[in-house]
Amino acid sequence: MSEQFRIVFSGFKPGTDSQAATEQLATKLKVPAQKVADFTTGKPLFGPGDKQKCLKQAKLLAVYGIQSKLQSQSSAVSGPAQSAANERVFDALDYITSSLIRIEEKLDELEQRIDGKQVQDEQHEDDEWEDESLFSELELDSEPPKRSKKLLYILLSLLVLLLIVLGISLAFPELVPV
Repeated sequence: MSEQFRIVFSGFKPGTDSQAATEQLATKLKVPAQKVADFTTGKPLFGPGDKQKCLKQAKLLAVYGIQSKLQSQSSAVSGPAQSAANERVFDALDYITSSLIRIEEKLDELEQRIDGKQVQDEQHEDDEWEDESLFSELELDSEPPKRSKKLLYILLSLLVLLLIVLGISLAFPELVPV
């Protein structure tokens, strides 16, 4: 595993308007200006990366008059950073779970609509035919074919896969980049 670096703010070049530089950088990166302003107070703007990537980021910052330096990231994650990473993982899991619940509710709703439409169609057909003697010779008691629950199984397997990934990321946090 290669060593990871992070870009850290070190100041503005002499003669640089800090407000204009942050606004121009925010426009270039398509991020809120507040995030760039937070970078000037010590919060990270870019995620950790290899040395080449961080050097390119530093060059971009230098174009806008922002001085920065590379800071080596240790492979061990500290306590507060670990808890923040765990919180993000739990937030993501909560979002995924709620999305799956909404999808399941939509599937149930669609299934009920389809069942209701079939019953309504059958009643409409019964009303049209007054004479049932034409059908006395036909066998109409066959059951409708079973519906495939393939989509439900796919969603459940996706949920299980995501839970496995979450378990691995919680058990071995050094394997998952933060």
